[in-house]
Amino acid sequence: MNDSIRFILNGEDIELTDVGPTETLLDFLRLQRRLTGTKEGCAEGDCGACTVLVGRLVDGKLAYESVNACIRFTGSLHATHVVTVEHLAGRDGALHPVQQALVDCHGSQCGFCTPGFVMSLYGLWLTKEKPSRREIEKALQGNLCRCTGYEPIVKAAEQVSLMRPSALFDPLERARSEIIARLWAMQASDTIRIARSEDRLIVPASVQALAEVLSQEPDAIVVAGSTDVGLWVTKQMRRLSPVVFINHLSELQSVTENEDGVTIGAGVSYTGAFAAIAKKIPALGRLIDRIGGEQVRNMGTIGGNIANGSPIGDSPPPLIALGATLTLRSLEGQRKMPLEDFFIAYGKQDRRPGEFVENVFVPYPKASRFAAYKITKRRDEDITAVLGAFLLTLDDAETVTDIRVAFGGMAATPKRARTVEGELIGKPWTEATIEATRPAFDADFQPLTDWRATAEYRQLTAKNLLTRFYLETVGAPAELKRFEEVA
Repeated sequence: MNDSIRFILNGEDIELTDVGPTETLLDFLRLQRRLTGTKEGCAEGDCGACTVLVGRLVDGKLAYESVNACIRFTGSLHATHVVTVEHLAGRDGALHPVQQALVDCHGSQCGFCTPGFVMSLYGLWLTKEKPSRREIEKALQGNLCRCTGYEPIVKAAEQVSLMRPSALFDPLERARSEIIARLWAMQASDTIRIARSEDRLIVPASVQALAEVLSQEPDAIVVAGSTDVGLWVTKQMRRLSPVVFINHLSELQSVTENEDGVTIGAGVSYTGAFAAIAKKIPALGRLIDRIGGEQVRNMGTIGGNIANGSPIGDSPPPLIALGATLTLRSLEGQRKMPLEDFFIAYGKQDRRPGEFVENVFVPYPKASRFAAYKITKRRDEDITAVLGAFLLTLDDAETVTDIRVAFGGMAATPKRARTVEGELIGKPWTEATIEATRPAFDADFQPLTDWRATAEYRQLTAKNLLTRFYLETVGAPAELKRFEEVA
């Protein structure tokens, strides 16, 4: 058994034997290491001022992702490479091309958010040689500029794609082989356990070790991406112990495709699942693009979104509509169930003591029509007020042979609209049928009023989304598209 967390910070090996389970990377950087280029703006993963890169080994290769240091726990960093803005300048102090482009294009005003923008653009610079404007905007979704200086920042991103000196200039490219070797040497063969007073964190060495840990600690908080749990700490000031980190477990990070669908491991991030999903289920891919910013999608996992059981989680409604199947695992073995059966009541899921989510199988909607709609106050980086998902099968006579309708934000759990479905099955797929079915929503849902939306708004929106889905299936241009999607 190990009793230390080891990772690389810029160029330095770090070993921590005294770290709390909810200590954030942001606090570690600023308070313990005095690396103050990483800022605290929102403390909830929204503004991007705290953006850093975290590199990890994926299939033997080193991959870097932008993350929010304010909600990333230090205990989740074992065998990773953390890169802050201080690491970018050249050996002679010359600015990195990303930094220089922001200077040349006047991309910094008050300067508070600038280090976060630099790190997001740097992550894009590492992965895309000539990004399109849409790719630039996607990379910057999770960064907010309080001075509204976005256009110069986008121009800097476009300019920097033309500024690529030799790889020896870039600190990560120059040291890539060395960093890979150092990270390999840090891989833990035993479960890591660290205690600070009554607080404990656990980093299991394998999925089998995870099952053993949870059999002994059935009330432990399992943390994959911490995009929600992080806010329990930074906003609710909750004390969590023990915390079990699983984001490093490669056994939970596989994406396996076959002709029927895709199996997504519980540790796969939204970013990691995006390519497979968007290729076969484009509507679900578009939804993923609206979940948080790039940093949140790099950290958050579909498995965690399911296990958390939030009634406004973005992935359960479309997965329920698609007929997804969940696999749970414990020392006793595996247990499979339809995803919709996993959610029992608010804050309660069908997970037995010692069980954890292992994967979810998502069937492809082969001969059916599928859509998912996320309704929010702003388009990007906002929490859902209502999310509706629809899967429709028609026969040759345009009669509904099967339909699955699922909603989030309308009940205490993600829930199917079974009364609505029953009203539609066997009926002709016409506007008259849709109009006659709209009142059935009142039997399925009695939503609440909160700061995101009123009950009346939610109920009317759910009905309107059914109408919108109908209009799109018959060819009406009902879905609003961004200008570059229309062009």
